[in-house]
Amino acid sequence: MSRFQMLEVSSITEEALDTTTLRFDMAEVARPGQFVMVWVPGVDEIPMSLSYMGDVKGVTVKAVGEATRALAAVSVGELVGVRGPYGNGFDLPEGRVLVVGGGVGMAAVMPAAESLGTKADMVIGARSAKDVTFLSRAEAACSRVEVSTDDGSMGFHGNAVQLSGELMDEGRYDAVLACGPEVMLYFLLNLCRERGVPCQLSLERYMKCGAGLCGSCVINGRRVCAEGPVFHGDELVTMNEFGRYRRDPSGRRMPI
Repeated sequence: MSRFQMLEVSSITEEALDTTTLRFDMAEVARPGQFVMVWVPGVDEIPMSLSYMGDVKGVTVKAVGEATRALAAVSVGELVGVRGPYGNGFDLPEGRVLVVGGGVGMAAVMPAAESLGTKADMVIGARSAKDVTFLSRAEAACSRVEVSTDDGSMGFHGNAVQLSGELMDEGRYDAVLACGPEVMLYFLLNLCRERGVPCQLSLERYMKCGAGLCGSCVINGRRVCAEGPVFHGDELVTMNEFGRYRRDPSGRRMPI
């Protein structure tokens, strides 16, 4: 198990509506798509994708629950507990790559897009213009960046899967990398299968330990924290829980 560290928050950046990036010095080597467990003293420990690599790493949090609101409220100079990195990241493919990020799932795919550089086009999906994350960062890294919003307030009026289909109509991609809500990933997997494009999708599941011990994140016998969070499309098509069921904190299977 990776060592636990108390790390000082060195900077905080507001990214979008209720979405904040916290940066901290952490020398451990990580791959795009891996995550860390972040402990807010007195509150809880939660899994967070690494949205920045290098020696000054970062996590990007959307304040939606008790733990994420507490993490978003941390100030520069305060300490948070961090252990990791954990899990399997993205295998960066050759050729042209379409990178798709839905909502705060952009945190997981942005480092992969930066590693790919101009080999990548990116689709950013969000509810509205206020929720669009890492747009300027994506434009600096990728060959092409397109935005979809559910309400049409920026870019394409629709969802990220629909927009991805339009880009696939315009040109051939050798691979798709994505992270976002599981329903989005389910339909994106179907799109990739229709078009014959290999994909790697990063799943977001409830986790307690993050290290493959407790089994709370299991989907069809696979631990998302250990065998994932990035799975290849040919693995996901064998998982009948994918896109259909999740698990609550007690481990019960619940419809998505």
